[in-house]
Amino acid sequence: MKVLVVGNGGREHALAWKLLQSNKVEQVVCVPGNGGTATLERCQNLPLAVDDFEGMSQFALKNGISLVVVGSEIPLSNGITDYLQNQGLMVFGPVKAGAQIEASKAWAKALMQEAGVPTATAAVFTESAAAKSYLQAQGSPIVVKADGLAAGKGVTVAQTIEQAETAIDVIFQGQFGSAGNFVLIEECLLGQEVSVLALTDGLTIRPLLPARDHKRIGEGDTGENTGGMGAYTPTPIATLELMARVQTEVLEKTITALRNRGIDYRGVLYAGLMVAPNGDFKVLEFNCRFGDPETQVILPLLETPLEDLILACIDQRLGEMPPLAWKEGSAATVVAASGGYPGDYEKGKIITGIQKAEAAGAIVFHAGTKLNSAQQIITDGGRVLNITGIGENFQQAITQAYTGIKHIQFSGLYYRRDIGHRVLKIET
Repeated sequence: MKVLVVGNGGREHALAWKLLQSNKVEQVVCVPGNGGTATLERCQNLPLAVDDFEGMSQFALKNGISLVVVGSEIPLSNGITDYLQNQGLMVFGPVKAGAQIEASKAWAKALMQEAGVPTATAAVFTESAAAKSYLQAQGSPIVVKADGLAAGKGVTVAQTIEQAETAIDVIFQGQFGSAGNFVLIEECLLGQEVSVLALTDGLTIRPLLPARDHKRIGEGDTGENTGGMGAYTPTPIATLELMARVQTEVLEKTITALRNRGIDYRGVLYAGLMVAPNGDFKVLEFNCRFGDPETQVILPLLETPLEDLILACIDQRLGEMPPLAWKEGSAATVVAASGGYPGDYEKGKIITGIQKAEAAGAIVFHAGTKLNSAQQIITDGGRVLNITGIGENFQQAITQAYTGIKHIQFSGLYYRRDIGHRVLKIET
């Protein structure tokens, strides 16, 4: 089987890496891929844009591609699945109508309310004055969200009314483009975040290992939101009891609500939860694809062949599959970011030490990297590398990740030194 993976981040490198572990997968082609996928054995990069659906279709049909796995939310929200399916290709990822669950927070909020999924109280606004009036009535702390896709940066957890008003101004002034046509103002939930990524064929839905993503740029979970600065799995706060409730109260209700709207949703449904100190939870948001960087810790522990699960979702036979098999232990990943991220940062910095990190036992997934003309790995994004460790427990996994990242060097390198701080406190 030849597989085409759409995207250029750490998630797509992890997907390609996992698929290539199977003797059923002959080759993986990444569009456009990155410096890591360029150096994987039996993997090639195809320099097309993720919205060049016609180019991907022509390549896939001409080169015998059996399966397309879409990693990124942008092509999904633009209808890549619909387009490629119409060309006769097998695609893993929801159709455009289903991808609205991530592409529009207002649409997702309405779906959750309709389905009875526990979620934060919220209101949607199309202009600044009404939003600010509502804000004054609600008080702070409060959460302000751009409605559409903003690469994980369109959410502000405002501690003061002034911060919230600034966030409203930034969104309506166009910093996030069309993603800022609507603003969601939401109650501020307290607790710990949990990422539940689930696979679904539109009828059956099965969760993967629950993970915790550190979204804030600063240590102690402070500062601006990012696409994610590190993650670990399985998170202890997601107990068996909590996961059983998530299955019935979130995952199954949501798939049923999508079906009731006439949407055949096959792919990943990712529920971002906030778990309160008393164990109750609410859904913060949904995503329509694998999480990044959660994928980089979940897939290394998955023993069931990934391509078997993907094909079962596409063929609508996930319910016939045996329970998912997992390796014992824990995994953690630390993001090596460009200085200045999530704001402005420079590209083109030469990266060294990747082989040393891997020799020390870490798995290095590339995110914002590419090869230069001299075949050197250079920085090409805000989040540059994911250094992943695996161990019998969190202490071992986190130690391995941080041992690995100490070998990585590039100008302006920044990483958080406290990924997993909550679970280390639990274990010690």
